[in-house]
Amino acid sequence: MAHHTLLVLGGYGFFGTRICHALAGNKHIHLLVAGRDAARARALTTQLGLPPRQALALDAHAPGLAPRLAELGVDTLIHTAGPFQGQDYRVACAAIDAGANYIDLADGRDFVAGIASLDARARQRGVFVTSGASSLPALSSAVVDRYLPRFRQLTSIRHGIASGARAPGLATMTGIFSYCGKPFQRLVAGRQARTHGWLDLQRHRFAAPVGRRLLGSCDVPDLALFPQRYPGLETVTFHAGFAGAPGHLFVWAAAQLVRLGLLRSLVPLAKPLHAISHWLEPLVSDKGAMFVTMQGVGLDGLPLTLTWQLLAAQNHGPHIPCGAAIALATQLASDGAPAPRGAMPCVGLLTVEAYLAALQGYDVTEVPA
Repeated sequence: MAHHTLLVLGGYGFFGTRICHALAGNKHIHLLVAGRDAARARALTTQLGLPPRQALALDAHAPGLAPRLAELGVDTLIHTAGPFQGQDYRVACAAIDAGANYIDLADGRDFVAGIASLDARARQRGVFVTSGASSLPALSSAVVDRYLPRFRQLTSIRHGIASGARAPGLATMTGIFSYCGKPFQRLVAGRQARTHGWLDLQRHRFAAPVGRRLLGSCDVPDLALFPQRYPGLETVTFHAGFAGAPGHLFVWAAAQLVRLGLLRSLVPLAKPLHAISHWLEPLVSDKGAMFVTMQGVGLDGLPLTLTWQLLAAQNHGPHIPCGAAIALATQLASDGAPAPRGAMPCVGLLTVEAYLAALQGYDVTEVPA
């Protein structure tokens, strides 16, 4: 059987490294580690026991990306080089033009929802293109799909994530900070309501040993995608928070300054705060969690509330967003595994079981509803 050539763009980055570690040992995959820094790419291939030739210097935004991918014989490209807020679809288009499948870990609301604009182009080339192969919306939608048959009518989805001490990558933090204090719309009680990034402060109790965490409102793809996918929804909200309350409250206070017009943006703070988070890591909990709470009317006509949770310890939480890309790449590389054609957000493409199977070996525990 021929190998499936898989290129991970940003392969030595925060999420890219984790994806490469997971897929390097797959006998069906010929892994290429790519990014702007050839030395860092080579360092990772050495660590993975791969030949240096599988490390590539590749700039996502340089001209000539499509012919380069075609020259390399890339079957699937995984794009991890965020932040995706403000990016266009040039990488996805280059993959399509090269006849390669495309998967990204984008968390930008407009970016993920807009990927369907490439559907006709992807179908014409016979390739699979998906955006948002991450905790949101890939895992969150899988959870809702699993429990949807228990509802006669699902009316509310409230979900959130609390990180552990290991901060997300700088690109992810920059993406979050880009909308801190900025207004956005979400569906609440049947109407579009305005909120602001990282505000709407609330305290959520996760299962032990995570316990109570502060969370703030976030602008994520689910807010746009879920009302379309689940007719009859009246409320969709998402909140997230840092492991340490002081850090969360600092960003919350700074977001208030943006809301009041006293600061233009928190993006300039992303790099120094990311560095500080590394210094403080030994002092903060190594545990993180995700929850999805669904409310509506059960099959018996009575009110029904279900809450699903995922708990991570030993700072293994950052592996969770990588699960969808790992699972999808494994499926695409499998002999005879059918792949959808066209471009779509990453909703309804994986089951919870398939997603979590990609995280085996990590301290990640599911608490079913």
